[in-house]
Amino acid sequence: MTDPSPIPTVRRGRIFPDIQWSEEKKAQWKAEQEGFIQRCKVIFDRVQPELIKSHHNWYVAVEPESGDYFTDTDELGTINKSRQHHPNTPVFIFRINETGIAGTI
Repeated sequence: MTDPSPIPTVRRGRIFPDIQWSEEKKAQWKAEQEGFIQRCKVIFDRVQPELIKSHHNWYVAVEPESGDYFTDTDELGTINKSRQHHPNTPVFIFRINETGIAGTI
């Protein structure tokens, strides 16, 4: 009788354990993200009053560099529309309602 082949052990944890961010780099990344969100929010606040009348509870993807925004009934649709015009540019998703929040925690 032969011994069954051993089951390979799955590695857990980080693939590259030597890559770690310093506290300064984490703070810088967080500040960049907050800045991005604030630039998107300015555009959303500008277009929200007109969109809420005709597209209530739809989603809007905002691209802050060009000021473009794209609406659709679902999040994936808004992302796909934004990717057609700006393929490699990040966007922020808002819900077209009174708060602009797309989901709950």
